[in-house]
Formats: sequence, structure tokens, C-alpha cells
Amino acid sequence: MKSDASPVRPRFVGLGGRPGRSTPDAIAESAGRLSTSPQLRRALADRRELLAAARGRAQSPVAALRTFGASTPGKLILIAIALTLGCLVTGWYASVNLNGRTHTLQQLISRAEPIAESSQVLFSSLSIADASANSAFISGGLEPVELRQRYSDAIASASAALITAANSPDETGGALSPDADPVQPDLVSLTVNLPVYTGLVETARANNRLGNPVGSAYLNEASGLMQETLLPAAQRIYEQRTAAIAQPQQALTRPPYLVYILLFTLIGALIVTSRFLERRTHRRLNMGVLVSLVAMTTGTVWLLVAGLTSVASTNTARIDGSDPLHALTAARISLQQARSAQTLSLVRRDQTALNDNFTDATRGVAEVLNKLVDESKSGDIRSIPVSDLKTAQTSLVDWQSTDREIGKRLAAGDYVGARDLTVGTGKTSAATYYARVDDAIVRSITAARSAFRDNIYTAGRFLAFSSSGIAVLALIAAVAVPVGLANRVREYR
Repeated sequence: MKSDASPVRPRFVGLGGRPGRSTPDAIAESAGRLSTSPQLRRALADRRELLAAARGRAQSPVAALRTFGASTPGKLILIAIALTLGCLVTGWYASVNLNGRTHTLQQLISRAEPIAESSQVLFSSLSIADASANSAFISGGLEPVELRQRYSDAIASASAALITAANSPDETGGALSPDADPVQPDLVSLTVNLPVYTGLVETARANNRLGNPVGSAYLNEASGLMQETLLPAAQRIYEQRTAAIAQPQQALTRPPYLVYILLFTLIGALIVTSRFLERRTHRRLNMGVLVSLVAMTTGTVWLLVAGLTSVASTNTARIDGSDPLHALTAARISLQQARSAQTLSLVRRDQTALNDNFTDATRGVAEVLNKLVDESKSGDIRSIPVSDLKTAQTSLVDWQSTDREIGKRLAAGDYVGARDLTVGTGKTSAATYYARVDDAIVRSITAARSAFRDNIYTAGRFLAFSSSGIAVLALIAAVAVPVGLANRVREYR
């Protein structure tokens, strides 16, 4: 049975629209014509480049990250990370810096300043003891009770101050090794030689009461030990302990500039971020960035007010407190040395040998008083009453005049008259004028020290809670930024 279907002959349409057969030569000719088409070549080249770029991104994470960062969601994520880290770092650094300043102020007022005061008391007490011992000796026989009590009190004060001054002015506490504390040898020298000095004075006192001339030799030996060994050691301790106040105080008078720079930089970055979001998202405000901006602005204003006020108070403590305190302490020490030289000249019955020491010491006291009076009148120093300084000036001039009269009486051989004018209780005696100068200087020292401590307390109060406050505000800002930008990133999904 024959089929009615006729065989199908495949027919193809050529490139020119003409029918033809699919011979190998025709196919090759057709491919050649396609490969020479400019549009096709460009499309193939673009495809190859896209494939190569895709393979490159798959092989290089850096390139993939660069591509992601060039997109708007990537930029928002990077901005969120940078601002969060900036808030955390700025808050941490500001908190650490302010905490260090607060700790330094606390150490300054609770440890370094009392130790420096003890070293000043040590130096002054030793000088007072030497002058009192000399005055008691030249009184002859049984010395006056007041002079004996003044000597005993000075030795007791020096002993107590030596114990306090032996402590470290930092938070470690306790006496340090010679390598760590440069005044450790001086502390040892005072501990060893102070009992030797008191023993020599007691020997001189006993011989003087018995009328033995050898008593003056013992007193000369004791005074030499005081002037050549004890007082120089006490002076070095005083200078070192005073430097322990001056160094941190000088650092505290400089504002924390780097903290302020970081805060203002972070605020500027938040403002730029807000403008960027406004342009990209057409929304005027972003709540997260706004909260962060308010938190950091509040912290910056807080630190500006607290920090600059603390710096001002610390600077006032230096100008009104520590600087005049140091000058007055040096003046009082010179005053004691002048009194020791004056009384020792009568022990040796020769004023000319120690006259230069008295003149130099009193001249130094006069220079300090004149300078402080001028600064008080000009308003540079407000803590010290001018009346006390003028009282010290007037009494010092009278004391110098009395010393010249003592010299004249000694030169004339009137030892009894010179002695009465030196240690007597009359209104015109050297002892009276010396006591007035010393009392006025002590009152001025007390006023300067009170001003120093009050201003340091004020500086510490202004910095109270600043370190923890800026840390909390920075943490709030660090949390608010990614929360606020997360909603904008989700819009691109």
C-alpha cells in the first residue's frame, strides 16, 4: 500500500531571502558575513568585558567591596560605621582625659600639697629651732620659758613634718627607694643628724646653766651642723616636693585642645551626613543623626564650660596661691636664717663675721615683700591682705635699724645692752620686730594656701561627673547613628 504523503524536502531561506540548500559552504559564508558585522563585534566585546569583570569581582573581595561602597546603600553603611566608631573613640578619649585631670586635681589637693606644706614646715621649724636655741643661750643662766618652749615646739614640728615629707607625693604612698626618690639621702641625713643636733644643744644648755664657757663651743658646733647639713637637706626636700605641685598644676592650666578638636570634628561630620541624606533621600531630618548631633553638641558645650572654668580656677590657684605661697615661704626661711645669724653673732661675741648673712637674708625678704605689695595693689594678687604685707615691711625696716644699733653696742663693748636689745621683750627690741615680721608672713602664707586649696577644689567640682557624662552621651550618639541610617538602607532592598 502506497502512502499518499509525498516526501518533504527541507528548504532553507538564504541570507538574501532567497531559498537555498544548507550546504557547508553556504553556512560558512553566512558565518563569515555575521562575524564581520560591527554591531555584533561590539556586543560580543561588551559581553566578554562583563564576564571578565564578574570573574574579577568574584576573585577579589577588595574590588567587590569597592563596587559595593560606590553604591548608595554601601555609602550609608560605611558612614554609619565611621560615625559610630568616631563617637565611641571620641567619648572614650574625652572620658579618659577628663578622668585623668580629675584624678590629678584630687591627688594635688589630698596628697602632693600637704606633703609640700610639711616640707615647708620642716625647713621653717629647723630654722626656728636654731634661732631659738641661740636666743635662749645668750640669755644666760636659766633661759626664758618662752624661748625654751619655742625651741621644743620647733623640734617637735620638724620631727612630725619629717615623717610626712618622707612620703611620696604620688598615689603610690610610702617612702621610695633612693633610685625612685631623689631626696631619699636627704631624708636619711635628717633622720640621723637631727638627734645629734638636739644632743649638742642640750649639752650646750647644761654647760651654760653651770657657767662653763665650753657651752658656746657646743652651741657653735650645733649651729654649724644645722647650717651646713640639716638646712641644706631640708631645702632640697622642700624644692623637690614643691616641684611635685608645680608640674601637674602647669599641665592643668592648659585646656584639653585635642578633646575639643575631636568633638568639633565629629559634630561637623554629623552635619555633613545630614546634608548628604537630605540630598539622597529628600528627607530634611534623620532622627538617628539628629539625636547623635544633639548628644554630642550637649557634651561639647558641657566640656567647654566645665573644662575652661576648671582651667581658669587652676590658673587662679597658681597666680593667687602657689606662686605667692612659694615666695612667702622662701621669705620666711630667709627671715629665720637672718635671726639665726643675728643671735649667733652674740654667742660668738662678734657681729662682723655674720653681718653679711643677716644683710643678705633681710634684703631678700624685703624684695619679696615689695614685689607682693605691688602685685596686691595692682590686683594681680587678691588672696593676701595688703595690711599684713605692709606690717611686715615696716617691722622689717625697724628690725634692720635695731640690728645696726646692736652692732654699735657690741663694738663699744656693751654686751649686756646688745643682748637685751637682741632677745629682750621691749617694744624696740630685735626679738619684737622679728616676731611681728614672722607673724605677718605666717598670716600671708595661710591666706595664700587657703586660696590655692579653694581654687583647686573649685576646679575639681567643675570637672565632677564630666568624664562619665561625656561617655554616656557618646554612647547614646554611637547607638543613634546606625539606628537612624538602618531605615534608609532598607529602602534600597
